[in-house]
Amino acid sequence: MTVTVNYEKHPCFNVKVKGQFGRVHLPVAPKCNIQCNYCNRKYDCVNESRPGVTSTVLSPAQAVLYMDKVLEKEPRITVAGIAGPGDPFANAQETLETMRLLRNRYPELILCLATNGLGLKPEYIEEIAEMGVSHVTVTINAIDPEITRKVYRWVRDGKTVYQGRKGAELLLQRQLEAVKGLKAAGITVKINCIIIPGINDHHAVEVAKKMSELGADLFNAMALYPTAETPFEDLIEPDALTMAKIRHECEQYLPQMRHCTRCRADAVGLLGADQSEEFHGCLISCSKTLVPLESQNRPYVAVASYEGVLVNQHLGQADQFEIWEKTDQGFHMVEERVAPDKGMGFERWQKLADALKDCRAVLATSMGDNPKEVLIECGVLPVEMNGFIEEGLKAVYEGGHLGKLKGKRQKAECGVKQEGCGGDGLGCR
Repeated sequence: MTVTVNYEKHPCFNVKVKGQFGRVHLPVAPKCNIQCNYCNRKYDCVNESRPGVTSTVLSPAQAVLYMDKVLEKEPRITVAGIAGPGDPFANAQETLETMRLLRNRYPELILCLATNGLGLKPEYIEEIAEMGVSHVTVTINAIDPEITRKVYRWVRDGKTVYQGRKGAELLLQRQLEAVKGLKAAGITVKINCIIIPGINDHHAVEVAKKMSELGADLFNAMALYPTAETPFEDLIEPDALTMAKIRHECEQYLPQMRHCTRCRADAVGLLGADQSEEFHGCLISCSKTLVPLESQNRPYVAVASYEGVLVNQHLGQADQFEIWEKTDQGFHMVEERVAPDKGMGFERWQKLADALKDCRAVLATSMGDNPKEVLIECGVLPVEMNGFIEEGLKAVYEGGHLGKLKGKRQKAECGVKQEGCGGDGLGCR
């Protein structure tokens, strides 16, 4: 694969082009592996520009569709990045697939990521370097664990949650390893440091000094944005004079970024002339569109249905799945496949994903986060819908709008919750 990228066209790393070229942030990473005391991702207003906020979440395929539409309307976009709304490497599968799809479709596009560094493993650094991700931002708020512990409520590594100094030490260790690994791979690294009054405002220069020693390229001292319903909501945002002083001190060690606009996780347009509101409708539409999947090794679609006409079962309540395929004569049911036994917890979803390894998607009225996560990781697209099976199959094989497939949920009319009842008002069975 030939990558023909003009890296000078990255407006965040090159202030000279901020009015000429723009960026788009693709919100494909909803989960986060740390909890910052300044972050609240619950709120979304199209006029609110701060990290962690997005109007919706896209799948990798939807992100490419959205990219197509953005470039059609705004050809000055030269950068595609992933900055949340969680952390890209708490959603490694979706992040890497999005980057891979974009690189294949747009060889000239600058690809960039923003991460806290906790989940940026060496094998991921190798992968992103191979696919031409050229710029990575790592947010590091302190290099002293005693200060770091005041910034984060918890740190999660796999299924283990750490708090206090232990969590701070783990996070800092991973961050330092990530910066070293990125530079060894030839990737340009920017350090974001959130300036928090009374917490790390006196310490930012030490962060800049350490990052300079590790070979980082750019330093972005960002003023705290006090956010409602967070431990730091009552702190006062540092004023311009304070920020100017901190940046001057840090500039002894690293060039400073002074034109940051604290972008949303779905930001789009030129820095200082964001077009998120203009593209809001397009973003929402893409998030509700099923993009046709091309897969020779996955010709089938699994369906949770009571009678073979409607998609009308919850994934967890299905004892068996109908397996459908598309032929020249239309859609055809191939077989019925028994679902794994209930009561096995997480193991059940792993067994289900294995049983559906020749399926590109599974259709059900609803499903929990755990099965969705496992299915996606195994290459099976989870689709929640109500209605005729054929409509769902058309959407998967040919592309379609999910909004047309999702009906209103009904409650069981009998008033009695029977064992195995999904509560969808479809009658006792």
